[in-house]
Amino acid sequence: MDIHPTGQFDNSAKDYRHITATPLGAAMGAEISGVNVTDLTDDSFAEVADALYRHKMIYFRDQDIGHADQEAFTLRFGEFGRDAYTTGVDGHPDVQPVLKEADSKAHMIFGGTWHTDSPFLPQPPSVTILFGRDIPTYGGDTMWANSALAYAFLSDTMKETLANLRVHMSARTVLAEVKKGAAKHGEKSLGGTPLQFDPEPMIAGVMHPLVRTHPVTGEKALYVDDAYTVSIDGMTEPEADALLGFLRHHVTQPAFTCRLRWEPNTLTVWDNRLCLHHAFNDHDGQRREMYRTTVLGEVPV
Repeated sequence: MDIHPTGQFDNSAKDYRHITATPLGAAMGAEISGVNVTDLTDDSFAEVADALYRHKMIYFRDQDIGHADQEAFTLRFGEFGRDAYTTGVDGHPDVQPVLKEADSKAHMIFGGTWHTDSPFLPQPPSVTILFGRDIPTYGGDTMWANSALAYAFLSDTMKETLANLRVHMSARTVLAEVKKGAAKHGEKSLGGTPLQFDPEPMIAGVMHPLVRTHPVTGEKALYVDDAYTVSIDGMTEPEADALLGFLRHHVTQPAFTCRLRWEPNTLTVWDNRLCLHHAFNDHDGQRREMYRTTVLGEVPV
């Protein structure tokens, strides 16, 4: 049975001194206004970070920034994470292009299914930052799901069942789709995003806890997604498929999500430890140009 908020969620905003946070939905998300990310004081940045951990995803409108500005803002959170799919843009190897060209016929775009960023790495990103430059006039929204809230609404019995399980995170399904697209369209890309990667470690992947604990807030969250979670250690395939099917539906049901309508010069930041996200491929004939940076995370526990 699907969950409904019915007053049980708390995504209310704090009364900050330097920024204003306006909640996007009942479960998560908030718009941050009153500041520009290029000139944040230490006090202002501390409030931005606090809002990120409270709302899981935050966004800023009207941020006319370049690659160097995005890099500098990202480094306020920590050192750059490693991107497994691209080598970045010229002169900015840590800024990854996320593109869909207007004439693309690809059935799959970069980020086009529910996922957490790069969980097949030993140290997945802790924070992801995505800047929207060229935005379609319709479509192209992104949704996020709050996997900590989803965990909180599981029964105690289910929490006990999941407590010591480990999941195999691998990019084999995504890379199979990339290969299929390359065979059909003659290019190694996802909807126009140029790809350059070493597939072997991505397919081999890693084992991570199915329930991970946030190192800053102490919150527990489900660590499963549609794109990269391929099995559960010690379970048969039918057993794992049944449990993962339930958890995937549970965490992505509407009550635990928020949805953002992009505008040009919108900058989003999300806590990749506690969030899934999904980009929508519903803007055929229109270009979508974005740039992503990530922050190196810790080994999930």
